[in-house]
Amino acid sequence: MKARFDTIILYVQNVELLKNFYVENFSLKVIEEDSGWVLLNAGAVNIGLHKIRDQYLEEIEPGYQFDNNTKLVFEIDVDIESARNELISKNTTMREIKTFENYNFWLCDGTDPEGNVFQLKVKK
Repeated sequence: MKARFDTIILYVQNVELLKNFYVENFSLKVIEEDSGWVLLNAGAVNIGLHKIRDQYLEEIEPGYQFDNNTKLVFEIDVDIESARNELISKNTTMREIKTFENYNFWLCDGTDPEGNVFQLKVKK
């Protein structure tokens, strides 16, 4: 079997909030939208935002941010420091810019409004 990665789905509390975050900050295009669901085109992969069912939401404290082991990586075409500063000015939590020995990219992690981790990546 040959497979091609098509979509990653994040289960979220507030679809509209996260849709606006990713569209406004990363210029992703909405390709499908329904009540409780948005599909964003992020280049080679789509990002689906799926509302958590009400029965599960009742158990979540307001303002709770999820811990998970997924990171969305966005290769950007602008200066990483400028991109980081712009996100910080919009109250997005961002970590420091970093790189690794023998690695040809600058990296910077941040979190979206629900605590999902994303990374900015740009060639040195």
